[in-house]
This record gives sequence, C-alpha cells and structure tokens, in this order.
Amino acid sequence: MHDIWNPWHGCTKVSEGCDRCYMYTMDRARGLDGALVRRNASTFRYLLAKNRDGSFKVRAGELIRICMTSDFFVEEADPWRAEVWDIIHARPDVRFFILTKRPERMASCLPADWGAGWKNVMLNVTAENQRRAEERIPILLATPARHRGIMCAPFLGPVDAEPYLATGKIEQVICGGENYDGARPCDFAWVQALSRQCRAHDVTFAFIETGNVLVKDGRTYRLRGKALQAEQAYKAGVAHRGRPIVWELTDPLGMPVPEEELYRPRYRARCRLCGSRLICNGCANCGQCGEAAVPLMTEEELAQA
Repeated sequence: MHDIWNPWHGCTKVSEGCDRCYMYTMDRARGLDGALVRRNASTFRYLLAKNRDGSFKVRAGELIRICMTSDFFVEEADPWRAEVWDIIHARPDVRFFILTKRPERMASCLPADWGAGWKNVMLNVTAENQRRAEERIPILLATPARHRGIMCAPFLGPVDAEPYLATGKIEQVICGGENYDGARPCDFAWVQALSRQCRAHDVTFAFIETGNVLVKDGRTYRLRGKALQAEQAYKAGVAHRGRPIVWELTDPLGMPVPEEELYRPRYRARCRLCGSRLICNGCANCGQCGEAAVPLMTEEELAQA
C-alpha cells in the first residue's frame, strides 16, 4: 500500500490488543516468526525513492503511516530508529502517522531537535480498552507533539476518552473491530459512545471497520471481508469530521509548500462507502486490490457521483 512505510517488521506482544495480532497471523501463514523484529532493507528508504524525472515517488502532502506491521518504538529497532528520524526530517513536506503501544519509550526515543514536536508528525497511542487508555493517553499528552491521536483498534472494551479530549490536545480518534484468528467482539454501543464524545469536542472520529464480530443491540453479527466491514462501518453513520488538522508542510529549505502543489487524495467509486475514507490517503491505482486502474475522483467529485 502506497500510504504505509514499514522500515522494520515484526513485534513483541505487550497488551490485550496484541493477543490476536493480524501481523502474527499473516506471518504464520508464510512460515515466518512475527516476534522476530528485522529491518526491511527493500523499503527502509522508501520515502526518499525518486521517479526518473527526479521527483519523489511519495508526493508532498501525502499521509504516510509508519510501522503498521511493528511498533515504531519497539526496543529491538533502537539501532535503526535514528536513521528513520533522519528520513522523516528530510521530508518535511509529507505527513507522518506514528502509532505505538509503548508510549513510555517515546520521550527517550525522540530526536534531539524534536522540541515541541515536528510540524508534520502525529503521535498516536493504541487504547483498546479503558485500562490501556488510562495507561497510555496521559503519557501521550505529556509528550511534546504538534499532533496527537488515539487508536481504539482492536476495540475490545468501552473507552471513556472524555477527560483526554477535553484537553484540546487530541485531534483524531480512530476505532475498529478485530479481524483474523479468533476475533473478539466489538460492541457498537462502545463505538457510539466514543463518537458522541468526539462530536462534543469537535474531534475527528473514524469508525474504519466493524471487525469480524460485531454486537449491536444484543445481537451478534459475523462479517467476513474487510470491504464489507468498512462499508458497514461507514453506513453506521457515526463518523465525524472535526476541526481541521493544520499541517505546516515545508520544503527542505523551510519554505511553505503552496496549496496547489500538495497531493490531493483521489478515490474509486466504491470508496464512497468506506469507513476509512475520512482518514485515507486515497487510491494509487496500484492494482494490489486486484482491480484494474480506473479514473479516480476527488472528494468533491466522489460526493457528486
């Protein structure tokens, strides 16, 4: 996927959200050990790759999610992290999403010139239940950052994020049910409650997928296939586009990138009913979904389609 950068792969389990980790399931199917953290030589410098004309393959304004098959702050990656920070620093024109279940390691692993936070980086913590919310979100709030978010996925129990949203320091909340081996249920009532909290504070809320097992009004529904889960999440009508997240993107010399030069996400017609669209980097027509390339639409064009 063009919006994911995995400079390393593999992770060790640290909490309930890790118990049925999709990465372990996928690695096991390929005969690999998901607990073995290894550097991805082929993708490590992905953000610096260029086209034949000298332009970057990852364009200014794109949103890149880092280490989605690992944890950015996993201890085993300590020898490589400084180089990744250097790459991020070299692309101040790109937005970066960093997610962790190890916020206690953030402060000691930030670059020396981090200051109040880099303007193009959002730090996020996983809060799969109330216990982990109370453990991790206060650390996130205490860590200097220009942008902060919460990821309740896999969503394993109700989360009261009200006191954290009230600080005004959280810009985005994402939630979604669990997939793959032995998926645990996600109760739609938890999703609705979290959505109401985000709406009350005008924080962007995205319900990206139901997961394999969704409980609604006491009934259990089993949904196979991520496309169906994302469509049902969209149709639930709980998403909220909150106050704008202001990213101050610049070129390497520190000059603001003109709005007209920034990447604008474009979508397929079927993306209109996807729960992830609110936070998505758009379609790259890469063919990894198995579908042929098609003319893509802007957000405005999609709304009118």
